[in-house]
Amino acid sequence: MAVTARSHAKINLGLAIGAPRPDGFHSLVTAYQTLAAHDRVTVSAIPAEKTTIHLTSNEAGVPTDARNTAWKMVERALLALDLTARITIHIEKRLPVQGGLGAGSGNAVAALLALEAELAIPDSAAWRAERLRLAAAVGSDVPLFLIGGTVLGLDRGQQVFPLPDQPTLCCLVATPAVGVSTPQAFRDWDALWDDRELTAEASDDTLDQLSRVYAGACSQAHFPREMHAAADSSGVLPAGPDLAGPLVSALVRTGIGNDFERVVFAQHPFLSEIKRLLAAVGTPEESLYASLSGSGSSLFGLYRGQEQAEAVRLRLRALGVDAFLTHTLPRAAYWPEMLLPSSG
Repeated sequence: MAVTARSHAKINLGLAIGAPRPDGFHSLVTAYQTLAAHDRVTVSAIPAEKTTIHLTSNEAGVPTDARNTAWKMVERALLALDLTARITIHIEKRLPVQGGLGAGSGNAVAALLALEAELAIPDSAAWRAERLRLAAAVGSDVPLFLIGGTVLGLDRGQQVFPLPDQPTLCCLVATPAVGVSTPQAFRDWDALWDDRELTAEASDDTLDQLSRVYAGACSQAHFPREMHAAADSSGVLPAGPDLAGPLVSALVRTGIGNDFERVVFAQHPFLSEIKRLLAAVGTPEESLYASLSGSGSSLFGLYRGQEQAEAVRLRLRALGVDAFLTHTLPRAAYWPEMLLPSSG
């Protein structure tokens, strides 16, 4: 029987990028946050003498061959487990493709979890460590989906550490019809970095300090259990000065932001206007925080409640910008709902 797993989106609450490295990558510090919005990934596995993989999707833009992250993850997992099987994977896309929301990375982890359930792979500390290694090999932001909730990402983003779980907040995600090339964004960042004439050592020191600041802010913003219970049935906190997103407030005080905005907004000024609308500064709908996610082109705003987010969504719609409403998904809610029957 096939197993279906939810494949959640993520946003970057903050993203600081370091100097270019000799290996072609960049060190970074980021605070990931998983969202309730998700794709669905269904996997069936029948033991066979040789592994074959067949992948389909309802979205034409999704690769259906070995380029796909879900394909890569399943193939590597079977090799690591010394198993062979006839695999079918179906990805039901609901999230934007290449929008900075980690949709492809989430697909990889959802496929892995569904495969484990299909083949009844026993849980163990050794296997949990191995699958983190496999995830990091597939993509820099794949491992975060093996933790969920609020996650600190270091190095290329693949070194992940769980931060204290937080209550949920209403999240509005804008998905403009603008294409942002991540490689080009990094090239533009490198050009900006060259102008600053800073050393790689200074960059590493700054990122190290920032990682400690992020972790400290999240720890200080940890909620007592009774505040989690104050969320309504949608998981969104009611409005009120004492429940207005302490985590986000603590992070904002650190000066958190997304370094990609410095180069992406220069190339696509329209995205800066979308952020301004999401922030809604000086209005009753003012967000707790608004930012580009990853290298874009998706942007998000976090709000005290659904009413504020809906009002902002109407303004975006008037500008011709699509947006969808969701909420942040704490780790405590992330794992219980991960697997579901294929008919669910």
